[in-house]
Amino acid sequence: MYDDATRQAQADEEMISSAYQHLIDTYLASPHRKKVDIISRAFNFAKQAHKGVRRLSGEPYIMHPLAVAQIVCGEIGLGSTSICAALLHDVVEDTDYTVEDITNIFGEKIAQIVDGLTKISGGIFGDKASAQAESFKKLLLTMSDDIRVILIKISDRLHNMRTLGSQPPHKQYKIAGETLYIYAPLAHRLGLNLIKEELEDFSFRYEHPEAHEQICKQLDNIRPHLDEAFRNFIQPIREKLDQLGLSYDIKARIKRPYSIWVKMQNKGVKFKEIYDILAVRIIFDPQSPETEINDCFQIYAACTSIYKAHPDRFRDWLSNPKSNGYQALHTTLMSKQGRWIELQIRSRRMDDMAERGFAAHWKYKEGEKDTSASEVELEKWLSTIKEILDDPQPSAMDFLSTIKLNLYSSEIFVITPKGEFKTMPSGCTALDFAFSIHTVLGTHCIGAKVNHQLVPISYKLKSGDQVEILTSNTLRVEPSWVQFVTTAKAKNKIEAILRRQRREQQKKGEEIFEQWCKDNELDQNSQMLDRLAMYHLMETREEFFTGLGAGAITLGEEDLQTIKSGSTRQYENKGWKKYIPFYKRKKTPEEQKTELSETNYGTTALVIDRKKPLHLSEENIHRVTMCPTCNPIPGDEVLGYLDDQNRVIVHKRNCNIANRLKNVDGNHILAVFWDTHKQISFAATLHLEGIDRVGIIKSLTDVITEQLNVNVHQLSIAAREGIFQGEIELGVHDTEDLDIIINKLQNIDGIEEIKRVS
Repeated sequence: MYDDATRQAQADEEMISSAYQHLIDTYLASPHRKKVDIISRAFNFAKQAHKGVRRLSGEPYIMHPLAVAQIVCGEIGLGSTSICAALLHDVVEDTDYTVEDITNIFGEKIAQIVDGLTKISGGIFGDKASAQAESFKKLLLTMSDDIRVILIKISDRLHNMRTLGSQPPHKQYKIAGETLYIYAPLAHRLGLNLIKEELEDFSFRYEHPEAHEQICKQLDNIRPHLDEAFRNFIQPIREKLDQLGLSYDIKARIKRPYSIWVKMQNKGVKFKEIYDILAVRIIFDPQSPETEINDCFQIYAACTSIYKAHPDRFRDWLSNPKSNGYQALHTTLMSKQGRWIELQIRSRRMDDMAERGFAAHWKYKEGEKDTSASEVELEKWLSTIKEILDDPQPSAMDFLSTIKLNLYSSEIFVITPKGEFKTMPSGCTALDFAFSIHTVLGTHCIGAKVNHQLVPISYKLKSGDQVEILTSNTLRVEPSWVQFVTTAKAKNKIEAILRRQRREQQKKGEEIFEQWCKDNELDQNSQMLDRLAMYHLMETREEFFTGLGAGAITLGEEDLQTIKSGSTRQYENKGWKKYIPFYKRKKTPEEQKTELSETNYGTTALVIDRKKPLHLSEENIHRVTMCPTCNPIPGDEVLGYLDDQNRVIVHKRNCNIANRLKNVDGNHILAVFWDTHKQISFAATLHLEGIDRVGIIKSLTDVITEQLNVNVHQLSIAAREGIFQGEIELGVHDTEDLDIIINKLQNIDGIEEIKRVS
């Protein structure tokens, strides 16, 4: 026994020493100042603090801080301060040491970063309820002071995702969902492209293991064809570039499994119908820093002299970089084999920025200021985040959704009347643009002139539009404006103004009520207020005052009679509330029960062990609820959500509601697996499109009912100008049945497209 323990201790020590030496070697090979001393002290301190503790994977706990520090140093490119903070990031949270101890031993700066990491360890980033927005706010506030906090936190999550296999399935779904919802978008926004892609692929692997494995196999199968296509495509390009005397590399970029899957889901296509799996990247050394952009265009001209370029797929991110610092020239060329291939042209510097993010080049030395375009763009984004933090959000998920609007969006360029270029998210409106310039401009916006044409505030802008905002000083923000904006800043400002208007109306209502009581010689008391609020269908006195101040309620003789008689009679015909969107009457318990019954949520509760997977069988399937939004059937990858009444709702793992639940209440997510053995029938709907002809419906029903012996629940077909569209609802046992049906129907003459509808 003693020998086994000794051997284990020796093996652990060798593993730890090897990982630490790898970290030091990586650091010494970096361009940073060589402060090995302080890194060594931080490592030994963390090692002692975590002594005797092991992770779920079985390895010593210190291996996790070492791995995070390795990512921080080797994959992001940060220096000794960040490496020390990464080594110490769990010490304050998991041991008896305090931030003061870290300050005394390692100094103020490292302690501040560790403190920031400790503050955000709970809430959305920990094992507690995911919707605690305060933790996320702390993260963003700390990030705006020192970007290294979020970079270390992203590194921490990346290592957690790399070792997620040791967690039980229900934890995997929660952590993977949270990663896709917040961490991958943050990495994207900070320009950490390689890390973003790895986070997405790991999340995909654990949420949809079968789909991930299938796509990986399909990629492996076509890789020889992709390699051949790449070689044929670049051969004449190499000859041209060699003639120009450039130093360059040409790389093939294969689309990642997650990106392929997302495209398949969004467009409803199969793997073989994804045509942009291969892209080509030219990375060159500029002749001088001044000629960098000219060299890009020179390479572009050389390539387009060989291949024809797609007229609508040219993207110039050189003069106007993306907001995360990305610079490159993109075009799509037609190869000799008749396929479109995207070409990306970057300098070595641009490539480094694109893959590792401009945050890796952040300057921390006192007195130094980096004024590069990427740094300016980061400052702008952090400034926007600070503005959002200034106004409290009504709910945690609203806050997270508001921030998320600023993380993941493609970008367009919009031009001001003076000819200045502004980067805006794709899909933004004229009202978004107004708020992006100034809150006052947005508040009084009545419309815009886009390319000298008058448009409404809801008009969606396109890249290259020149926009002039039109204003009116008498205009007030309307509740409907929330529907006209897509950016976080505009949405947040509008909602803040509406809340302020509501407070003003409430105060005015109190004054009106006070005067009314004086005029009618009434003494104000809580009982009187409650009666009047109930009479006007108000949940609270505050709602009553707001309605009064907004002019939606007028006090008259009926109100006097209500007070004098003590009646609490309610009238259901008062429809004024629909005009004030922040009034929403709460449902009575009876209405809630009816709603649950109508949505089939009133099922008998199961006895659930959250730590164990739930197997859905013929015996218990009637005691769970299938989500009516995504309509899962056996064969779909699913998860369960255990509500506060111990009822289980089953969702597809990619269901929008499930994605939200993983972040709102991730600890109530269950691992669920099918075990129905084709004994139960489930409803599934297929959408069909094709060329209309006589007998198409008969062909459909013959195949389904006679050849496949499947029950048709509902069939609707509509034809117009020779094209038909329709939906057919079938009773099937599982996705295998559905695949057989789809394959059979695809052979019918005239049918061009079939896809399942959730």
